[in-house]
Amino acid sequence: MSKVYQIAIVGCGGIANGKHMPSLAKLKNVKMAAFCDIIEERAIEAKEKYGDADAKVYTNFEEVLADPTIDIVHVCTPNDSHANISIAALEADKHVLCEKPMAKTAADARRMVEAAKRSGKKLTVGYNNRFRTDSRYLKEAVDAGELGEVYFAKAHAIRRRAVPTWGVFLDEEKQGGGPLIDIGTHALDLTLWMMDNYKPKAVLGTAFHKLASKENAANAWGSWDPKEFTVEDSAFGMITMENGATIMLESSWALNVIETGEAACTLCGTEGGADMKDGLRINGEKNSKLFDTKIQLNASGVAFFDGASEDAPDVEMRMWIEAIENDTDPVVTPEQACVVSEILEAIYESSKTGKAVYFNN
Repeated sequence: MSKVYQIAIVGCGGIANGKHMPSLAKLKNVKMAAFCDIIEERAIEAKEKYGDADAKVYTNFEEVLADPTIDIVHVCTPNDSHANISIAALEADKHVLCEKPMAKTAADARRMVEAAKRSGKKLTVGYNNRFRTDSRYLKEAVDAGELGEVYFAKAHAIRRRAVPTWGVFLDEEKQGGGPLIDIGTHALDLTLWMMDNYKPKAVLGTAFHKLASKENAANAWGSWDPKEFTVEDSAFGMITMENGATIMLESSWALNVIETGEAACTLCGTEGGADMKDGLRINGEKNSKLFDTKIQLNASGVAFFDGASEDAPDVEMRMWIEAIENDTDPVVTPEQACVVSEILEAIYESSKTGKAVYFNN
């Protein structure tokens, strides 16, 4: 009989309810055995929905880590607490899935990498966009050499007016930043993963706080309070890699632009290119002619199959548990996630100083 892994959810807010718990509930070899939140009512509600009668409720994560029956901890708290909770969990002999971004600061991300190495436990970060059908297809194509050497890319995370007005998203102290660290982090992770390139050389970045001061602004989730909007509303970066490859990163919650799209990338290689702006498209040349192809990712035309595929969060959770079960590396390694955090921090630093930031790899 296979082991049933006991999982503790630390932070029972939006991301836990929107992704972690619904997807974990579909797996037969896991049990959500503990729910922790500083607001006890949220932990109780999570237990009632996803736990059984024996599941425990906590308001202090240290009590969770003291429970020897817990095998895995999912950290779903604000960015400023990711590192301390994750490191403590690793040192308590637990495997850890920490939500993105890895940490509020690059130094904290590096501490997490070292803690995972010391403990011998597995650590991964919640970059769930790697698990989408289009992402997996494109990754296979890139790895197979269909695009050749990918030397230029764009990482897209652009919203016109979709500022998250709940929780601590607008609080720089809690989050470490705005759209760059919130959604830009997904786009950058996806792009670096596609390129399999984690050696940045230099970063030049700018961050803006231009539309955040508007009163009664149009917004998908209602107008924001300018006094609470302490993070940037958009940020951009140019990243050059050691091998000369270049990435342009664009991120915004509020920007006067018509074309939007997030958690997407554009790749340009010596043999072809690809983008995710309008579905997944691959372009190139053949027989001295240019071509572009839109990839059909779902089956169609079959009466008994509606073309639905496994959702990315479901794939993410399944493959995470499989990595633990089979003692293999998680799809998102802590070293990869750490580079994402280092680049994001460099963009913020460059914006503040007006100078490029150079890496000493």
